[in-house]
This record gives sequence, structure tokens and C-alpha cells, in this order.
Amino acid sequence: MAAEVIDGKVVAAEVVEKVTNATAKLLADTGVTPGIAVVIVGEDPASQVYVRSKGKRATECGFHSVSHTMPAETPEDELLTMVENLNNDPAIDGILVQLPLPDHIDEGKVIQTIAPEKDVDGFHFINVGKLGTGETDTAFVPCTPAGSMILLKKALGKSDLSGLNAVVVGRSNIVGKPMANLLLADNATVTIAHSRTKDLPALASSADILVAAVGRPEMIKADWVKPGAAVIDVGINRIDAPEKGEGKSRLVGDVAYDEAAAIAGSITPVPGGVGPMTIAMLMANTLASACRRAGVEAPTY
Repeated sequence: MAAEVIDGKVVAAEVVEKVTNATAKLLADTGVTPGIAVVIVGEDPASQVYVRSKGKRATECGFHSVSHTMPAETPEDELLTMVENLNNDPAIDGILVQLPLPDHIDEGKVIQTIAPEKDVDGFHFINVGKLGTGETDTAFVPCTPAGSMILLKKALGKSDLSGLNAVVVGRSNIVGKPMANLLLADNATVTIAHSRTKDLPALASSADILVAAVGRPEMIKADWVKPGAAVIDVGINRIDAPEKGEGKSRLVGDVAYDEAAAIAGSITPVPGGVGPMTIAMLMANTLASACRRAGVEAPTY
């Protein structure tokens, strides 16, 4: 029996609609408009596209949205000054510095300069620490794992994951580790696996919940998947697609989708699964920051 396809586009649209409605209510009740600022250094084409999509979505949600583009040769201290100015801007609730940054700039220093209460990417040590100690109500959670959890809970039809074994393949600070902490917070029994894990296929196939976040195209095969498992594929990889014509490519996940979908109970596709949730949760985090500024409760999703 084919797996249920977890449609991230549909769920992301539901989140954005809720954010948009809550934004209008926030403005009507308190006079506060959520503000988001995106800073990009250099001319990386993929980053430019992503920044434009963030700005467009923020405007659609009713946010005050600003974008600062700085030359690739911008000195580190100038970027840090820009971030400090945004920290001190009362109209800005969320600050994003688009990664990657040029080699001469210390990404870690820049991220830690962002005020934790405006760190809507969830990368500041304060927010990382809150998530790691279970303070999920006050932490800003990185957007991709936050969105992945919403998709997972909808697929399983439950928020308490007691009794379920989860395996997260990948240990990045952006996805793997925060995803494991979110699963723990909802009472799953969690294992983080990675390239040094012994007999990784066997471990993965024991999971009721399998999260793939390694950045290796179609690495996870059908025999890695427990029958009926929920599979969350965070990977976005571009591979050659000669069947579409010379020089053509296509996007695939970290999971070999067609064969895994024949085994799993539910699965996210690539594209159209986790991806749309990332920007949706960025909007949700920015709204939450504005709600804290206004002293009102933020919506849940």
C-alpha cells in the first residue's frame, strides 16, 4: 500500500493564512505591525532568490519588510554595525542574515550579534540553549525542523509521541540537532545517526519516525524504512536529469522517494514537502516576536 503523501504546500498555506489573520488582528488591537529585516552580503544567485521570496511572503502576511544588500567586499565590522542598528530598531522584530557569508566574515560572530529576541532563525546560543533544555515555548526554533514537526504531527494525528522510536539521520546545528530536541520534547525516544554510525541501515529501519537530513541524494533506500514509518525528508539536492534533455537537472531528497513510498506509512515529497514550511515558519517566528513586543499571546500551529 502506497504511503500517504504529506503535502507541505497545503500545510504551509494554512500556516501563512493563520499568520496573516493574526497579523491583522495584532495591528487592529495593539497598533503593532511585525517587522522583518533581511541582510544579504554579496551577489550569490540562490541567496538572492531566497531573499526575494522571504520578502514577498512577509509583505503578503502584512509585515513591515526591509532588505539590506551589502557588497561582497563589505568588512565584517560594517556588517556587525548593521546588525546592531537593526537590534536597536523598534520597528524590527526579526533579523535574518542570509548565509553563506563571504569567507572573510565570521558567520558565528555575526549570528551571535543578533539579539536573541529578534533571532527568528533560531541560531543564537540563547535560543539553542532554550530548545536544548526544553524551553520550547520561549525559544525561537529553527524554521526547517519547526515546520517538519508540524508536518509529522499532522501525518501521525498526534502531538504526544510517547512510545515511538525516532531516528534523525544528520547532526547539523540547523536541522539534525534541533529536530532531535523537538522530538524529545514530544516524548519520542530519539537517536541521532550520522556518517560514523555503525550499521546505519539497520538502525534507520527500526524507526517509527525517520528524519533524513544529510544532504546526500537518495541515500536512504527502501530497506532503511520500517513498514508503516513516517518519513520526513529534509534533503534538497539537485542531480542531473538527462531524461529531461541535455544539461537538465531535477530536485531530489535524501530519500529514494519512489521505493521508500512503497514501504512507509507517510512521507514528504521533494520538492513540495518540508521546503514550503521553512519560509512559513519564518513568518510564524517573526509574528511571535511581534506578539511578545506587544504583550499578547502568539498563535500556535
